[in-house]
Amino acid sequence: MTISTGTDSTRERVIAAATAEFARHGIAGARIERIAKAARTSKERLYAYFRSKEELYATVAAGELAAVADATRLDPTDLPGYAGRVHDYFTAHPERLRLMNWGRLELAGSTAPDDPLQATVRHKTGQLRDAQRAGRLDPAWDPADVLVFVNQLAMSWVGQADLLPADEEARASFLAARRAAIVAAVQRLFPATTV
Repeated sequence: MTISTGTDSTRERVIAAATAEFARHGIAGARIERIAKAARTSKERLYAYFRSKEELYATVAAGELAAVADATRLDPTDLPGYAGRVHDYFTAHPERLRLMNWGRLELAGSTAPDDPLQATVRHKTGQLRDAQRAGRLDPAWDPADVLVFVNQLAMSWVGQADLLPADEEARASFLAARRAAIVAAVQRLFPATTV
């Protein structure tokens, strides 16, 4: 993976253009020509930063995973709150969930040690395991199950645009009720604990 040591507007434009392209078309459907054009650069310049489309996607995915982690902050003692933050993030940015789902579909079974998704899962399950050892989370659950269940509940309404009210005010009220239901469901499964 290419690492930038300073601010480079061309590289940042490429990443921004690639983020939109991958979210819209997936990895296989993304075109380097369109990314370069949207980034106002040449294919050759793009390849000076990233050796392949897959390397570019890995950079975009790693950045997105970092943004999600920063915006949602996993707190093993407050999984209902975490679920609400995940819901809020992906409801506000459904294209980012599509971006990540393309990688899961097209790069399924990745065993690369530097795979950002696998690294994130390992880190979060480690946090959950530590909370179990400290008596703050029910140890009967496998940490991987906890993570998947909470994330799936949190994102359950993100891909349901056809079920949302068309009116903006009604939509906001509807999503607030869905968020409350998600938080309540996670609270029943994994109650928040006091430290």
